[in-house]
Amino acid sequence: MRIAIIGGGPAGLYFAILMQRDFPEARITVAERNRADDTFGFGVVFSDATLDAFAAADAPSYRAITESFAYWDDIAIHAKGAEHRIGGNGFCGCSRRTLLLLLQQRARQLGVELRFGEEATPEDFPDADLIVAADGINSPIRTRFADHFQPEVTLRPNRFAWMGSTRPFDAFTFFFKERPEGIFIAHCYQYEANASTWVLETDPDTFTRAGLDSMDETQSARFMEQVFAEELQGHRLITNRSAWRRFPALKCARWTRGNLVLIGDAKASAHFSIGSGTKLAMEDAIALHRAFLQTGSVADALSRFEHGRREDVEKTQHAADVSLVWFEHVRRFWDMHPIRFAFGLMTRSKAITWDNLSLRAPEFVAETQAVFAAEEGGDPSKPPMFQPLRLRGMELPNRTVVSPMCMYSAEEGVPTDFHLMHYGARAVGGAGLIFTEMTCPSAEARITPGCTGLWNDAQEAAWTRIVRFIHAHGPAKIALQLGHAGRKGATKLMWEGMDRPLDYGAWPVISASPIPYRPDNQTPRAMTRADMDAVKADFLAAAIRALRCGFDMLELHCAHGYLLASFLSPLTNHRTDDYGGPIANRLRYPLEVFTALRALWPADKPMSVRISATDWADGGIADADTLAIARAFAAAGCDLIDVSTGQTVHDAAPVYGRMFQVPWSDMIRQEAGIATMCVGNITTADQVNTILAAGRADLVALARPHLTDPSFTLRAAASYGVADIACPPQYRWGKDALLRNAAREQSDLRDLRLKARPRSHAPGLPLARAAE
Repeated sequence: MRIAIIGGGPAGLYFAILMQRDFPEARITVAERNRADDTFGFGVVFSDATLDAFAAADAPSYRAITESFAYWDDIAIHAKGAEHRIGGNGFCGCSRRTLLLLLQQRARQLGVELRFGEEATPEDFPDADLIVAADGINSPIRTRFADHFQPEVTLRPNRFAWMGSTRPFDAFTFFFKERPEGIFIAHCYQYEANASTWVLETDPDTFTRAGLDSMDETQSARFMEQVFAEELQGHRLITNRSAWRRFPALKCARWTRGNLVLIGDAKASAHFSIGSGTKLAMEDAIALHRAFLQTGSVADALSRFEHGRREDVEKTQHAADVSLVWFEHVRRFWDMHPIRFAFGLMTRSKAITWDNLSLRAPEFVAETQAVFAAEEGGDPSKPPMFQPLRLRGMELPNRTVVSPMCMYSAEEGVPTDFHLMHYGARAVGGAGLIFTEMTCPSAEARITPGCTGLWNDAQEAAWTRIVRFIHAHGPAKIALQLGHAGRKGATKLMWEGMDRPLDYGAWPVISASPIPYRPDNQTPRAMTRADMDAVKADFLAAAIRALRCGFDMLELHCAHGYLLASFLSPLTNHRTDDYGGPIANRLRYPLEVFTALRALWPADKPMSVRISATDWADGGIADADTLAIARAFAAAGCDLIDVSTGQTVHDAAPVYGRMFQVPWSDMIRQEAGIATMCVGNITTADQVNTILAAGRADLVALARPHLTDPSFTLRAAASYGVADIACPPQYRWGKDALLRNAAREQSDLRDLRLKARPRSHAPGLPLARAAE
């Protein structure tokens, strides 16, 4: 096999090493535009887990790398006059130049041909069976075939520059420095004796106010020496092509073209804040090599590589994207207590959570727990999930919420015994707050014929029975969610065809504008002023009934493309009157309904509003609009924003993942200054504690976990040793057994997690058997 690799960085060299070792008859050439000993940049970072992968892939190069690295276990965070050190992380730093020279040496030993100072193109290798484009973030090959690879590059707003210093470090260190110009950030780590990397970062406004946009490389280094004079401890900043720039977030729709494949930064980038750029590149080389170890043609191997590798790359990129957004908005978190600021930094990418930090740094988590309890007026012996929360006159025993979930099981809008079982079981299962499904103020407001309502006496009696049961059997509170389906009404039950129009028995639908949800759904009538008055009257009548039922809280549904949401989104509101156009106008009618409800609802009872913080569609609601909406409802007396996303238009393209909607809750809580409830693929008590401790929400709603485990909160309490969670006396013996067993199970689980951690690669430790 004839292999040509264009680009002699870590990805290209490592792939050449692995292939030449296992296919010794192959003729492999690496062509690199720079000289062999050129060095651009300073150090690179690898975690213990990444070093495990290197040890398994090629033991000699692993040994060469680890004999040349600086190893540390701690992350040190310096912010607002405080330092926090978090251990148990396991990272190493290695000079980029040293890494390249070691890989070059290993490649030559195996017989790889290395050419330097050569600008190569695919045409230079007409006899190649495989051409690997490892030519970096500015890949000329990717650019040349852009129509095929379909790259998407987003330049992120923050400015950053890579510099170096001779100051030593014994930990991966973050410095946050507030100055009159703004906040400056330094990501620092040692990579060899008397050599450390300093990645300097700031937001665009601070960059401009500091005058860095008009400074050359040397001037900017001298300015940053002033900014971090205390932190540099008398050392100077060193430059090496240290231009300030914006990070290019790169994704490609395709990675292969015939016998040509992109790897490393040529195909995908990952932000430096999670230290994964070189890791991704070398893991690409490992994955491509493995694809060739299986039988088949070059085409088969490239197909296996692209389809098998893409998910891991996209997961890393997602973690990097979430991480970089935290740094872009560091001002949001600046007023937090230093320990909660540090906790938010550690958990920003979702890879590190409350539970695994408890293994790595128990003292740090204990301090975070104590600060959370002190700030929230709770018990320092309990994790955040089990701290109380007061909203007006309503006090919740914990922060776990049963999310509003439509059951589509009502009869003429009347909740049935199914609903009594559904809500009652979850209330006695320990949740602090139960939300009803979206309940409609009129028959015409329903989504489906199976939706619950609150417009007549029979419905009121059924809801009263449910509320009384919940109040009689524990401290849980129950909130009524009131909503009008609008253009998404008159559709089938979810399991018969979600959002599909009824075959018969449909009722007319209304919306902000005459735009059907799907082409085959009804076209709604655009609401007139008379319609607005009638619908508002229906909401008020339902709220009066809700008071008689005894509900503790009222939520107005302004999300998911339903009636009130259709006013808020520019995708569904094309009005040209006072209720359309800018966000102040689009807000007018939903705010009018809320204000009327707030005036009716007792002052000691809280109210919340559910919103879709993004439509996941081009031209949809923007972050500035979302913040304006939250602030307007807060000013009108809203106590909590229930933050959801999407479902506004049928062709939206949401980006799913763990806790995928939490960033908008975080944004609203920090910038609009109102309590929030988050929801969206949150599945574990560990995630709940992580979200709350980092200040990303005040309440956490879980849907699917509660469908299969009504006692989710009770089980979580047992796992964290919270013994005083309420439980009906009929179930007390079960709770006692659960608490006894949980202590042993948690101890066993802790041992398993410790054993599953990547082994330490600190100097002096023997190489694992897998790498022999």
